[in-house]
Amino acid sequence: MSENSQDRGVKRRLKTRHVSMIALGGSIGTGLFVASGSVISQAGPGGALVAYFLMGLMVYFLMTSLGEMATNTPVSGSFSVYASKYVDPALGFAMGWNYWFNWAITVAVDISTAALVMKFWLPNMPSWIFSAITLVLILLINALSVKAFGETEFWMSLIKVITIFVFLGVGILTIFGIMGGHTIGLSNFHYKQAPFVGGIPMILAVFVVAGFSFQGTELVGITAGEANNPSKAVPRAIKDVFWRIILFYILAIFVIGAIIPYTSPDLLGSSASDVAISPFTIVFKRAGLAAAASIMNAVILTSVISSANSGMYASTRMLYSMSHEGYAPKIMGRTNKRGIPYLALGATTLVSLATFISSIAGPQIYVWLVAASGLTGFIAWVGIALSHFRFRRAFVKQGHSLNELKYHATWFPTGPIITLIICILVICGQDISSFVNFNWEQIGITYISVPLVFILYFAYKFKNHTKIIPLDKVDVSPTDLRDKE
Repeated sequence: MSENSQDRGVKRRLKTRHVSMIALGGSIGTGLFVASGSVISQAGPGGALVAYFLMGLMVYFLMTSLGEMATNTPVSGSFSVYASKYVDPALGFAMGWNYWFNWAITVAVDISTAALVMKFWLPNMPSWIFSAITLVLILLINALSVKAFGETEFWMSLIKVITIFVFLGVGILTIFGIMGGHTIGLSNFHYKQAPFVGGIPMILAVFVVAGFSFQGTELVGITAGEANNPSKAVPRAIKDVFWRIILFYILAIFVIGAIIPYTSPDLLGSSASDVAISPFTIVFKRAGLAAAASIMNAVILTSVISSANSGMYASTRMLYSMSHEGYAPKIMGRTNKRGIPYLALGATTLVSLATFISSIAGPQIYVWLVAASGLTGFIAWVGIALSHFRFRRAFVKQGHSLNELKYHATWFPTGPIITLIICILVICGQDISSFVNFNWEQIGITYISVPLVFILYFAYKFKNHTKIIPLDKVDVSPTDLRDKE
C-alpha cells in the first residue's frame, strides 16, 4: 500500500441536514423516553422541568463554545485538538483517550441494551444473538461511508422526532379530555407536595440524570471535520438543537407530569428494559392506544441503535485524529478510498466486542469498565469549556476582532464559566451518599474515570515536558478548508 493510499484523509460528505439531525439525535434517547419518569418521581413535575431547563441552558452554552472553535478549526477529533492547541498538549492527549474510551465502552453497553429491548418481543432467544446482529449492523454502516452514517442517523433521529410530536399531540388531547375519557387538567401539578418535591436539594440530585440525557450533543464537534459546509452546518445545528431540546424536553416532561402523578410507581423505571413502564408508553395507553408498548419499544430500539452507531463513529474519528496528533499509533490514521479510517474502526470494534464479552464472562470487570466511562462525557464537556475560554482570551489578546470568526458565542465568558461550574458540580455530586456512608468500593466504581484522566494528563506531561501554552503563543489561526456545497 502506498503512502498516498494510507493517508487519503476523511471525506467531507455530511450535509447540513445530517449535522443538525446527528446533534439532535444525540440528545434524544432513553434519557427522555424512559429515565425522565424517574426524575419526575424524585423531584416532582416542577423540579424536573427546572432541572432539565437549566441543564438544557448549560448544554446551549457548551454548544456555542464548541461551535466557535469548530467553525474556526473543523477537524474530526475536535475536543482533543482544541485542548492541545489552546491549553496544553497533555490535556489534548488526556481528553482524546478519555473520549475514545467513553464511546468505545458505550457501544458495548448499547449493544447489550439492544438485546434487552428485543427480549420484549422474543423473550426466549439468547441475548448475545441480538447483540451480535446490532454490532455487525453498526460496523457495516460505519464501514460503508460517512454519507451512509449520516443518512442512517438522519432517519433514525427523524423517527424519534416524529414520536415526540405524536406524543405531545396525544398528551395534550389527553390532558383536556379529548382522548382518554376524562379531563385531567393540571391537578397533578399541585397533588400532595407537587410541583416541587424535595426542594432545591432534590433538583440538584436529579441534575445528574438530566445531564446524562444530554450526553451526545457534542457530536456536532466531531462531525465538523466531515461536514461539506462546516461554517453553515455547525451554527445551524447549534441553533436548531437548543430550541428543539427545550421544546421536546420541556413540553414532554410537562405532559408526563400533568398526566401521571409523581407518586405513581409507574415512573420508577430508568432503563431501556423498563419500556412497559416508560412514561411515553403509559401516556399512549391512557389515551387508548393498545399497541403503545410495542410502538415505544420499537422507538427505544431505534434510539439504542442510533446511540451505538454514533458511538462507533465518534470513537473511530477520535482515534483517527489522535494518530495525526501523535497521541495514538500512526497506523490508526490510515483511510481507505471511501475516507473511512478502517484500522481505527477495527480497533474500536474490538474494544467494544471485548467489553461486551466481559459482560458475559466477567461481570465484575464489565461493571468497572462501564463505571469508568460513566463520567467521561462530563469530563469532555469540562475540556470543551476550558478550551473555549482559552481560545477566546488568546484570540482577543493577539489583537483579533470577533468579526473575523465565522461564528462566535455571544455569552462569553459567562457561557464557558457556567458550563465549567455545572459540570464540576455534577461530577462531584454523582454519588454523595457513598461519601456519607464511607462506601469506598462504590466511590471507586463511580469516580474511577476522574483519576484515570489525571493519570493520562500527568503521565504525558512528565514524559514530554509540556507546559500550559501562553495566551500570546496560542495558535488561533483558522484552518484553511474551503467549504463545499
